[in-house]
Amino acid sequence: MSMRCETVWVHCDSETSRLLRRRLTGTKSGVASTNACYGGTAALLNCVNWVEGNSWDGRYGLVICTAARTREAHWRSGSYCYVDRTNAPIVFESKLRGSHIAHVVDGKLSQTCYLMALDSCYKHLCNNFLLLVFCVTHFNSLVIGSKNLRAKSSPSMMRTTLFSILHTTNSIDEAAKEKFTPFSSLSLDESYQSRDLEKVSQHLAKSFYDAKVQPTTLVPKEVGNMYTASLYAAFASLIHNKHNDLAGNRVVMFSYGSGSTATMFSLRLCENQSLFSLSSIASVMDVGGKLKARHEVRSKGLCDEQRGGILDLLAPGTYYLKEVDSLYRRFYGKKGDDGSIANGH
Repeated sequence: MSMRCETVWVHCDSETSRLLRRRLTGTKSGVASTNACYGGTAALLNCVNWVEGNSWDGRYGLVICTAARTREAHWRSGSYCYVDRTNAPIVFESKLRGSHIAHVVDGKLSQTCYLMALDSCYKHLCNNFLLLVFCVTHFNSLVIGSKNLRAKSSPSMMRTTLFSILHTTNSIDEAAKEKFTPFSSLSLDESYQSRDLEKVSQHLAKSFYDAKVQPTTLVPKEVGNMYTASLYAAFASLIHNKHNDLAGNRVVMFSYGSGSTATMFSLRLCENQSLFSLSSIASVMDVGGKLKARHEVRSKGLCDEQRGGILDLLAPGTYYLKEVDSLYRRFYGKKGDDGSIANGH
């Protein structure tokens, strides 16, 4: 089987290439994308554009989202793969998409930058919804990729609810709209800083959050930040929790990377009897089983002997980081194999 590989590697992209050369045969093409936490989505959209374009020759598209840092890679990394093909249960609504790019490097403005990107992407997505006015009632789930789930997911639902109230006439009841009257004179920048507006928005968005966001939070809460894979870990949570009820649903995905780059895009889900049905995807992922099979290990202060014992917990065939040399080259081993893999840098 031949695959087109869109590889995302936060620091050392050639490592994944080496693994692919060992595991995949046939013709492979692709490129590494490094865009902070947005890198996974950048690679996914590249792959989707290829499948939708004239150059697509029927091969599968593979996207690998990873997170690797010198201090953290030994203990936390995430990898989610997507296969793009015709008649798939997850369909991209390619015209229903909005993106935002800004050059901002300021930790104090992190939350404001995030909300600005969210507003911008949601506005562009709404403008691309040509049939009628788009609002929160037109999607069933909102999936958010974020380093800090608690700080980002609730405000995201609040802002989309607020935008719908301000720009539509039938998405929210009149009583809810009246609660925003005192804030009608606020500028967009002022709305980011208003605590009173935040409280009102949070109250009105709670029911939407419980229905549209809460089912996506299982893996992010249990595993933590996975950087480029965070958005897709949340999406995996949604499929795990609701795969029997997702047919016909529209899912809005919001991907954000500091700096900043963001995209909001839409998916349509459908159930079929193919190999890649929603039910089979949920079964193969086995999210609940994998979470229960974890072992709690404290990384601080581990000596080499203790690290060796941890390797016994890895599944057969697992690749693991053995060392990082003085040139910051990473060397990997495989359980049951004494050889190592260098990244070639």
